[in-house]
Amino acid sequence: MARNAFYAQSGGVTAVINATACGLIQAARRLHLLHPDRIGKVYAGHDGIIGALTEDLIDTSLESDADIARLRYSPGGAFGSSRYHLGPLATHRAHFERLVEVFRTHDIGYFFFNGGDGSMGAAWHLSQTLAELGHPLTVIGIPKTVDNDLAMTDTCPGFGSVAKYVATSMREAGFDVASMARTSTRVFILEAMGRHAGWIAAAAGLAAERDGDPPHILLFPEVRFDAERFLARVEECVRRHGYCAIAAAEGLCDDGSCEIGGQASGELPSHTRAGGVGRFVGELIHARFGYKYHLALADYLQRAARHLASGTDVAQAHALGVAAVDRAFQGKTDIMLTLRRLSDRPYRWEIGEVPLRTVANKEHRMPAEFISADGFHITEACRTYLQPLIEGEDPPPYRLGLPDYVRLANHRVPRRLPAFVP
Repeated sequence: MARNAFYAQSGGVTAVINATACGLIQAARRLHLLHPDRIGKVYAGHDGIIGALTEDLIDTSLESDADIARLRYSPGGAFGSSRYHLGPLATHRAHFERLVEVFRTHDIGYFFFNGGDGSMGAAWHLSQTLAELGHPLTVIGIPKTVDNDLAMTDTCPGFGSVAKYVATSMREAGFDVASMARTSTRVFILEAMGRHAGWIAAAAGLAAERDGDPPHILLFPEVRFDAERFLARVEECVRRHGYCAIAAAEGLCDDGSCEIGGQASGELPSHTRAGGVGRFVGELIHARFGYKYHLALADYLQRAARHLASGTDVAQAHALGVAAVDRAFQGKTDIMLTLRRLSDRPYRWEIGEVPLRTVANKEHRMPAEFISADGFHITEACRTYLQPLIEGEDPPPYRLGLPDYVRLANHRVPRRLPAFVP
């Protein structure tokens, strides 16, 4: 009998996660036509793994080829994502028994999990546990994260597009603040995602083409924040350039802790992390110098901006979806697909694989050689790494002046089992 596939989107979505879904579904359809006895339908979990637990499955075979193709150009998660954690078998046995029941009922033999390091850990755990419970699965992890912090892959789909958005925003805002600095705003701060790794803040550094271009200061979680050194650099930038543009990662650290604040000195205000790093450094500057500042929170905008997606990022995300099905069809299991860089110029890459257990819950932070000696910017080595990831354009179609994104019908598979509340 044909074995059906289950695809789940997990964690924070990206501008290109649907491109991965597109590639996966298209590849599965092609293989089904050639080998209908080997692979059947692709079911997607509504809101990720929760869809499996609640038997809330979406039958992607009921979507047209044209609409599946349009997924390549649409942001968000077409089937819904979640941050739900299954927990260990010892305390959550009912969850795993339910998954076995759902997968057996719907003849699911392939499991594709599209997420970050925590999702890879969950996929590995799920594979081992379901095998123990008598329902082995072919399990393939597909990388995804805007933070670029997955281990053992050159980059992560989603990051290149966020990097392009942040670098573009910094360049454009730099022109704006430079125009107003003499009589108005002296400081611009862009707060970017990155709780533990500074990759996105680093990408803002690509906006600078020559000495003096914004951003003038980058703040990374990998570098301990020293308020006095920082304020001295801000003062120097304003003196030299008339203004100062800053990109700060949300996970800024001081004294070895990623909880900024608590101990203020002199006129420096105290700060509790919940208030936001961008606001914190802005108030530090205002308290010391009285400079007017403007703050931008890239937040969801940076990861939802499909209109400005990197062509490289889209191509890699789509290719990984295709490769996931191909590897599963070849009998591979318990692996995460990776991207391997073959050269920088010209930029060449290929798809590889690593065992899921080697990447589960592991985090990749920026290496020291990517951060300038003073800790406030990126090096040429970092620029060489980042540059090709933001290159290329792959804009969506437009209608009435706005991006024309697809909304799938998401037809549900009829439930056959009793209700289950996770």
